[in-house]
This record gives sequence, C-alpha cells and structure tokens, in this order.
Amino acid sequence: MNDILRIFRNSVGDHETRKKILIVLFIFIIFRFFAHIPVAGVNIAQLKSLFEQNQLLGLLDIFSGGTLSNFSILAIGLGPYIYASIVLQLMTIVYPKLEELQKEGEYGRQKINQYTRYLTIPLAVIQSFGMYALLRNQQIITALSPLDILSFILTMTAGTIFVMWLGELISEQGIGNGISLLIFAGIVGRIPVITAQMISTLTQQDVLNLLIFALLGIVVIAAVVFVNESVRRVPIYYAKRVRGSRMYGGQSTHLPLRINQAGVIPIIFAVSIVLLPSLFANYLISSANKGLASAGSFLATTFDPNGIPYNAIYFALVVGFTYFYTAVIFNPQKISEEIQKNGGFVPGIRPGKPTSSFLNYVTTRITLPGAIFLGIVAILPSIVLAITGITAVLVGGTSILIVVSVVIETVKILEAQMVQRSYERFAL
Repeated sequence: MNDILRIFRNSVGDHETRKKILIVLFIFIIFRFFAHIPVAGVNIAQLKSLFEQNQLLGLLDIFSGGTLSNFSILAIGLGPYIYASIVLQLMTIVYPKLEELQKEGEYGRQKINQYTRYLTIPLAVIQSFGMYALLRNQQIITALSPLDILSFILTMTAGTIFVMWLGELISEQGIGNGISLLIFAGIVGRIPVITAQMISTLTQQDVLNLLIFALLGIVVIAAVVFVNESVRRVPIYYAKRVRGSRMYGGQSTHLPLRINQAGVIPIIFAVSIVLLPSLFANYLISSANKGLASAGSFLATTFDPNGIPYNAIYFALVVGFTYFYTAVIFNPQKISEEIQKNGGFVPGIRPGKPTSSFLNYVTTRITLPGAIFLGIVAILPSIVLAITGITAVLVGGTSILIVVSVVIETVKILEAQMVQRSYERFAL
C-alpha cells in the first residue's frame, strides 16, 4: 500500500503525468454526467426489479458503467465494443490475413481497432433492439411506433459510440486502457449508492452477516491480486555468438507465463451462454401452448441463478472457456519459433517442436488453478448468499476482479512512466 501511495504521489508531482491524470478525471465527469440522462418511456422501478432477477443484465450493467440500471442514453455502454473486440481476436485464428495484420506493429493495431469500431455498430443495433424487445415483453416500456423504435435504437447506438470514443480518448491522451478505466469508474461510482441502500435495510442479524461479507471481500481482493501477479518463470538461455571481433549472447532470462492469462473474458463468455435458457424461459412460460409453458417452467427451475445446477454449469463453462481463450491468445508454437530465431533455448529442451510441446504442457498445468479461481469468482454471489443470506451485496466477484485488475494495471503504467522520467532527467 505504501508503494502504491508513493507511486501516485510521485505521479501527481510530475507535470506531464499530472496533466494526463486530470484529463482522465475530466472524462470521468463527462461520462457520469451523460450516464444520468434518461431515456423517455421507461419504468425505472420495474427495471430495477428486473435487474435484481437477471444476472445477465447485471453483467451488462457492469460493462455499461452502471448506466443500464438507470437506462440512460449510454444504457448499453461498452458491451458491444467488448464483444466486437473478442470476436476480432477469435477471427485472427480463422483468417490468416487478420493474423498477418496483427503482426504489422502500430499500423496493424490501428487497422484492427478500426475493424472493431465497424463491428461495434451492428452489434450495438442488435443489442439495442434486443433490449427494447426484452423491456417490451416485461411491460417496462410502453408500445412505440416504428419511428420511435428507430429513434430508440439510434439513441442507444449513438451512446455506445460516444462512450467508446471517450474510452479511446483516455487511452490516447490519458493513462492506461480507457475502456477498462470507464468500467472501473462505473463500478466504483455505484458503490456509495448501493452501500446506502444496503445500510437502510439492515437488521441486527444482517450486521453480523455484513461483517462476514466484508472479511470475505478482503480475502477475495487478496486472492485476485495473488492470482493476477502469479507467474511461472520458464528459464531461457541464449547461446554465445561471435560476429567479427565481438561476442553476442550468452545471457539468461525467463519467459513469464501467467496463471490467469484470460482475465475476465471467460466469465463474459460463460454468463452469456448459461443465462440464455433463463431468457428463453421468460418467453416460453407466457406461451398459450401447455408444452412450451411446461418447458419454460422446467428451464426456469433448472437454471435458477441461486440453484446448484445453474452454478455447477456456470462453473464448468468458466473453466472450459478459460482453457479455450488461453489457447487463443497464447500460441506455444510461435513463441518457440521466436526463441529459436533469437538463438535461445529452454535448458534440457530441444529448440523447435519439443520447446513448443513443453510450453503447451506447462501452460495446460498452470491454467487449471487460474480456471478454478475464475470459476469460484463467477459463482461468488451465490456462495455469499449461502453463507450470509445477504442478497444485495456491494459488488460481485466479477466486479472485484475488474476493479483490482484495473488498479494493478494502472499502478504499473504509472510506475513505468516514473522510471522513464527518471531516465530522461538522467540523460539530460
């Protein structure tokens, strides 16, 4: 904690870094201002009741920065952009041209970001229409004319584009990843409101349960930090090479393999799939056909968010998607080739295919504890409910994971900038 405070104190003392921090804070203010501009025709009281019963909407609310529960003009927020980014990452496996573009440095990164923006627009339109259909089915929004529906969709899509632009401004002019920081701001900004709501409904027994929850929260934060910072160091040695009268190489380093390389992405994948049956159940139950109504009741009972079958399937999906996404972003064969090109080798392992097999073996082993940890984080609200009986917790496991990860990443960026400033002063 002292190191973190020291880094922030030194950052504020530096003129350039302080300017970037002020830009980020100013964009946060703009984001929170637009987050409170509501969309007309929505029953907010019924909407909040729906959010308490649907974890998918709760997760989307996290990625919208808390704007979905108030149904502001930024309601669907960053969700389409995040899904577009995930799709583009997966597409690099299918289309070799995208993979080649990804290797072209800054130009390739800009082109992929451009494609991500293009893909965000149709995804935002689809999600806006789906949101209207859901709210209309739940009688939260009144029937609209075709022109009003078009205006509704355009407003939601424009809100997504606007908040995406704010995120990119933070990335370019501020510090850290703008999208992550906006999600972070949304989660942190909701904590005082939720805390006040929870305190107002507490009984004497709930106070004890709340203390248990607070201790559990501290343990979870410590666990998130531990897992995020845990790496398996694979030693790499470089052979000595003689060029002319000089000798190169002969050094040793290590390849850091993180336990949790997938981050929060597997939880997004898993919750999007495991909650689909519940959404279908809402439509089937109201059907006039008795068979469809019975099927809807069965799905609603089986996939109850507080039930054991739901949480078991959710946990299994998170573990499976963790392995899947890790395989997508980590390519042992490419890393092995890069090590071999630079004259490096893993002690006791031959270069080439044996090194690739070794890295794949190590990654598969260390991913298991990371996958289990993410699975526990995903079902943490149900665990807390079973232990304390508190249904309205401050933040879920996914929120804690996002907040802690963003703080760690931002502190590392600030520390790197301070080191760079020190070298620049030394050079002068």
